[in-house]
Amino acid sequence: MDAAKKKKLEEKGWTVGDTSDFLGLTTEETIYTDLKVTLGTVLKQVRERNKATQKDAAALSKTSQSRIANLEAGDPSVTIDRQIKALLSIGGTKADLSQAINQLTKI
Repeated sequence: MDAAKKKKLEEKGWTVGDTSDFLGLTTEETIYTDLKVTLGTVLKQVRERNKATQKDAAALSKTSQSRIANLEAGDPSVTIDRQIKALLSIGGTKADLSQAINQLTKI
């Protein structure tokens, strides 16, 4: 949000914040959540780069298509280690993992 819009909202009595503020997340929880979402995005990018469907990725990862969908979405039911294992099983590289972590600095 640009500074002028934020200032106008605050002048009208609105509180301006982000999702972390709204949910009351700690810095650590925010970073963890952002990493899960980013890993899911990178997982999907690698899958699409390799011209694989979610079903193909599921076979390579020895899981179900619906689990791949959850991994890509950063669903609360999945873990970061499972996202990383799936990423590597479908042909992801250390560079892909670095990309995910480096994207966090842009947030």
